[in-house]
Amino acid sequence: MAQRAPRVHTDAREIERFKQLQSQFDAEMVAELHLISGEVVTGTVPEPPNIQQFLDEDGNEGTNGLLRLDCGDAQVRLLWLDEVERVVRVGTF
Repeated sequence: MAQRAPRVHTDAREIERFKQLQSQFDAEMVAELHLISGEVVTGTVPEPPNIQQFLDEDGNEGTNGLLRLDCGDAQVRLLWLDEVERVVRVGTF
């Protein structure tokens, strides 16, 4: 059974956007993420996000990706790729 996501996407352009975002991540890179909400978060990406199939709350199947961001002081944020607007590489850990 597929995992749950708050939003799933079936549009080919949106899925291609996820793939473009995914290609910008390297393991252990430090990134500044500009979110669609306007928030900017910075942290270490331990591994590139996986793009996969999920079910939304209504049971619709589609694509999204989950990104782990280590923000320091043992804080970890899990972000959905559809929340990310832009990635800026700050460095490597």
